[in-house]
Amino acid sequence: MEIKQIDHVQLAMPVGGSDEAKKYYSDVLGIPEVPRPTSMKSIGHWFHAGDLKVHLGEEEDFRPALKAHPAFEVDDLEALKSRLDAAGYSYKAGSVIEGIVRIFASDPFGNRIEFLQLID
Repeated sequence: MEIKQIDHVQLAMPVGGSDEAKKYYSDVLGIPEVPRPTSMKSIGHWFHAGDLKVHLGEEEDFRPALKAHPAFEVDDLEALKSRLDAAGYSYKAGSVIEGIVRIFASDPFGNRIEFLQLID
């Protein structure tokens, strides 16, 4: 047996956060929402783009993930910064890692997200 890869990332959101989730993940980040299976009884949203899969689910006693986080590789970090700026979301630079530039941002619910770009 071997674990092959991560299938998806699940993040929590507060009850009633659907509109904010759609705006941030689909409109700002550009990850299209896909239909959830009808067998899923909880409320949430799935956003998929190729192999990238981000699922959000409502949580009654919601607390944002402040340290634990997904890291998404992007092809144009400057363009992402412009999109975040235009939508009113803040971010901060991460420490330098050889061959990587990165920023940290929070989704509308305070969940920490890293965005990184590989550089030559």
